[in-house]
Amino acid sequence: MRNWLLAAAVAALYLLHQDVWFWDAARPLVFGFLPIGLFYHGVYSLAVAGLMWALVRYAWPAHLEAEAETDDAAGGAPTGEGRA
Repeated sequence: MRNWLLAAAVAALYLLHQDVWFWDAARPLVFGFLPIGLFYHGVYSLAVAGLMWALVRYAWPAHLEAEAETDDAAGGAPTGEGRA
């Protein structure tokens, strides 16, 4: 269930990135000096950063990390790298 919510959040933020409603608008100014489009992208960037944190926290494939740690503990070289 959680992965579906995260996938829906990714899709929603992807759609929200296409902000066609602020392309031609320099006004209103947020805080009296910041164009609305720039403010929108600042808030959007914070939302994406929060989503990336949630993806790493809740959807990171921990079993791959466990395999890599056991390979390192066994003293084996990582796959794809030769020894000199």
